[in-house]
Amino acid sequence: MGLFRKGDLVEVCSKEEGFVGSYYAAVVVAEVGNNSYIVEYKTLVTDDETQPLREIVSACEVRPNPPEIEVKGYSILEKVDAYDNDGWWLGQITGKTESGYYVYFNTTGDEILYPFSRLRLHQDWFNTTWLVPSSSNKRASKDLGFDARCIKSAKVDFSN
Repeated sequence: MGLFRKGDLVEVCSKEEGFVGSYYAAVVVAEVGNNSYIVEYKTLVTDDETQPLREIVSACEVRPNPPEIEVKGYSILEKVDAYDNDGWWLGQITGKTESGYYVYFNTTGDEILYPFSRLRLHQDWFNTTWLVPSSSNKRASKDLGFDARCIKSAKVDFSN
């Protein structure tokens, strides 16, 4: 039996060219063998736009929704996820203005200004554990009053 069950809310990473580094909200519809799932996306639709997109994805492309970590702001070079084009994209803070933060995307070479509300602290899912990248550890620990290096998956609420 796999890590996820029918009804679990997850994020699925895209392996398609032009979409590498992006994650999309989905719900697990079914497990297919030990290494794949059928997922239904929350924000992606079929080509005819009449229903949510469903597809079979490899288990290595699926992770639980990351836990929410409240932050008051971001630092230059800090890794973040920016919500754009119906998914979360990994980037790095390169600047700040009154209206938001500039985020640089290594995969595309783009630098885009985002409001604070469309950013979240980047976390990596590794071996069933959430990890905050080392560039964020010191600030997150100080700002949040806890050790942000590891957030155990057992603490993740799949019902969000």
